Amino acid sequence: MSAKVICVTNQKGGVGKTTTAVNLAYYLAKDKFKTLLIDFDPQGNATSGLGIDKANGLEGTMTEVVLGEAKLEAIIKPTKYKNYDLAPTTPELANAEVEITSQNKKFTRLRDAIRTVSDNYDYIIIDLPPSLSLLTVNGMIASNYLLLPVQTEFYALEGVAQLLESMKLVMKQANPSLKLLGVLATMYDRRTSLSAQVYDEIKKYFKQLTFKTTIPRNVRVAEAPSHGVPVGAYDKFSKGAKAYKEFTKEVEERTK
Repeated sequence: MSAKVICVTNQKGGVGKTTTAVNLAYYLAKDKFKTLLIDFDPQGNATSGLGIDKANGLEGTMTEVVLGEAKLEAIIKPTKYKNYDLAPTTPELANAEVEITSQNKKFTRLRDAIRTVSDNYDYIIIDLPPSLSLLTVNGMIASNYLLLPVQTEFYALEGVAQLLESMKLVMKQANPSLKLLGVLATMYDRRTSLSAQVYDEIKKYFKQLTFKTTIPRNVRVAEAPSHGVPVGAYDKFSKGAKAYKEFTKEVEERTK
């Protein structure tokens, strides 16, 4: 049985994309699903958010995988959490993206790499860059599902239509089985009417694809990456940790 592959993307930065990828993978692993998180964003925030020093001692990263210089299996590292592995990255991935632009199979490098390890996992989560780049298209082609975090703030839905157009294009030309898993409202602030308005707007636009769980604006969620841990390991009783735990249950239900 091969893994369910979920890419997490939004071309807008700062929407809680990496935080969502790191914590979804953490709670899937807590629920005894063997999980791999692939950091496919050159910023490498998922890598540092799990306490891995990008500057020192990373022998292999997604850069080597994309360039065909290493197998995915060879660069995967276990995290300190049971059932939770990471394929790390560094900013060099941006250069690799430029390098493969003129090469063969430039759109299917990630899919081909994932196929070699897919049977070892229940879930593979891919953290994609906040842009519609060659790396993002690779991620969409490699995935069964696309997860879209949207912040409940002004201009939340800006750029979303463009992302969905790209998704349709990928489905038409390269990956007909790709599905929108759902839209997750992040940075939700119950104290403001703006958050509620934007959430209503998201629900109107995406209907039943909107997750019932919202991720609150929460100090613990913001602090956890600087300690190199998921929020559930940093403060499991915080509102943010509870929300990610509930959201993970919804993901499990939708991917049954």
